[in-house]
Amino acid sequence: MSLKLAGIRQEYSKQELSPDDCLSDPIAQFELWFNEAMTSEVPEPTAMHVASVGPDGHPSGRVVLLKGVEDGQFLFYTNYLSRKGRQISDNPYVALTFFWPELERQIRVEGRAMQLPGPISDEYFASRPYTSRLGAWASEQSTEIPSKVEIVKRVAMFGIRHPVKVPRPPHWGGYGVTPDRIEFWQGRPSRLHDRVAYTLQENGEWHKARLAP
Repeated sequence: MSLKLAGIRQEYSKQELSPDDCLSDPIAQFELWFNEAMTSEVPEPTAMHVASVGPDGHPSGRVVLLKGVEDGQFLFYTNYLSRKGRQISDNPYVALTFFWPELERQIRVEGRAMQLPGPISDEYFASRPYTSRLGAWASEQSTEIPSKVEIVKRVAMFGIRHPVKVPRPPHWGGYGVTPDRIEFWQGRPSRLHDRVAYTLQENGEWHKARLAP
């Protein structure tokens, strides 16, 4: 089987971006763009690709949902014993990517992921739907299973064990990604895209610059 894809092209021309357009703080710039994505009703604006690296040096990626930006950190939640959790434990440096094709925009975030304090994870876990909380107990994420029936049985079992209040499993919680590099990409005609990158300096200040497309 062969896929002929060379002729697929999308011309971008909706907006422009320059360093002068961008705020001095990349987190504030992210929030500005994110709010525009929300206002524009972009499907799944919180969806972000999280790339981590295993002990063998091989990268691994998956899409999760951003659950907040607080104190300069990008927050998401997962099973700490999942493949990504184990990889982050071995190597805390990750990359996040947001892509909003409706706005012809992409944001790339690179930084260090650290587990959030227990009370923060507890608070978020308590806000989740009841069945999602049971699923966090039932699923040994990323492990091989004989069939989905086993998971359904385990959900039912934990439902009997926790008919009302479901405590947060010790193997489940949040990560906060503290960035040291953030890049904003705006699609432009003829593939001459606008790119503005912020890199964190040793003195704690952000350096902002235009990059070649």
